[in-house]
Order: sequence, then structure tokens, then C-alpha cells
Amino acid sequence: MTENQEFAEAKDSFISHLIELRNRIMKASAGVLVIFGILMLMPGPGAIYDFLAQPMISALPPGSKLIATGVITPFLVPMKITLLAAFIVALPWVLYQAWAFIAPGLYAHEKRLVAPLVISTSLLFLIGVAFCYFLVFGQVFRFIYDFAPQSITFAPDIENYLDFVMAMCLSFGLTFEVPVVVIVLVRMGLVSIEKLKSIRPYVIVGAFVVAAIVTPPDVMSQLFLAVPLCLLYELGLLLAPMFVRVTQKPEEAEKPEGTA
Repeated sequence: MTENQEFAEAKDSFISHLIELRNRIMKASAGVLVIFGILMLMPGPGAIYDFLAQPMISALPPGSKLIATGVITPFLVPMKITLLAAFIVALPWVLYQAWAFIAPGLYAHEKRLVAPLVISTSLLFLIGVAFCYFLVFGQVFRFIYDFAPQSITFAPDIENYLDFVMAMCLSFGLTFEVPVVVIVLVRMGLVSIEKLKSIRPYVIVGAFVVAAIVTPPDVMSQLFLAVPLCLLYELGLLLAPMFVRVTQKPEEAEKPEGTA
């Protein structure tokens, strides 16, 4: 095979990968847009934002409401949160498209790992967001309202509230991905289980440092983030050996234990 032929084959392969990537991105985007259209019709952007604002409304005196300082803010902010909700609902589909793009280049034993990781990544992120909404927000907003001086009127702006909620939900969603990160690091051979167990004290300290940075400065909010992070780290250490065994190459599985 000549050098020109090799270059032409490499070029064709690269272009075919780009086309496949474009198709997967379009399919993922189409899934998000379909969910977005459904949410626009039922329950609607206004109802979605009202649901998102409920933890803050519950912490305020009866009859209180959030305010909008921009002219088109009451329209844009509910649209943003509806698009975000559509992405979260469609996350399994988006991750499946990513898996379908890389799957042809994986071995059979590696494919057995990817599917559970796609499912667990979606579930853990959704659990993290739900944990933040249903348990953390009530404590955070009550603390902020109680801490505010009596001489001011506490009336949060809807856009600032959305930014805060998105940052908190993203932080908790990513925090709940710790078991997946641990499993991937161990399976790729980057870190051993023994090493991860030996640095457990540093992980605990790091969890509280991250919680202190991400959450408001009340003890309950920090504990709500730091404690699950530590527990999920332990869960990753527990599940990682199981995933390693399941996704071993056939020759690795047949190799006697303790041999090089």
C-alpha cells in the first residue's frame, strides 16, 4: 500500500468519524428538543419555575414572592429553566448517544462496563439534584432568611435565584458522580484500590473543604454535601473491584491470581 493510499484511508476514516459524531450530536439535541417541546406544553415554563421556586417561597413569610427586575426576565428565565429541565430528563438519551459513538472502538469486555456506567451516571446525577432540591434548599434558604437583618426586605430576584439554584444542583449532581469516577480510575489502572483507601483521610478533609466552598456558610448545608461525598467515595471503593472482575479481558480472567 502506497503512502498516498494510507493517507486517503486515514482521511476517509477521520471524515466518517466526524459524520458519525455529527449524527450523534444531532440525535442527542433532537431528544432534548422533543422533551423541551413536551415540557413547554405540559406543565409549561411557568409551572416549572413555580416548582423550582417553592423551596424559597416556603422559607419566606406567607404571601411573599420573588421579584423580576428585567423587562423580559419573566419570559426568559422560565424558558431557561425549562430547557435545563429538558436536558436533565433527556440525560440518559444524551449519554446513550455518547456511548453509541465510542462503542464500535471498544472490546466486548469494555462494552460490559460502559452500559452500566451510562445508567449509573444518569441516575446518580438525578439523585444528586433531587437530594439538593428536597433536602438542602429548605435548610439553605431558611438560614439565609433568618440571618438577614430585620431592617431589610428580603426579595430575591428570579434570575439570581435561578443562577444560585443551577450552581447548587450542578454541584450536588457532580458530587454524586464520585462512585463512577472511582470505578473508572480503578478500571483504567490509573489508581489502585489500596492507594484510594490509603488517601481516605485526605478525601474526607477535601470533601469538607469543597462543601465549605460550594455551599452557603451554614453547618447543615456543608454536612449535606460533605457526608454524602464521603459515603459515595466508600461506595465507589466497594463496587470498583466488582466492575474490574466483570470487565476483565478473557486472558486476564484466566491468569492465576498473583502472577505477573
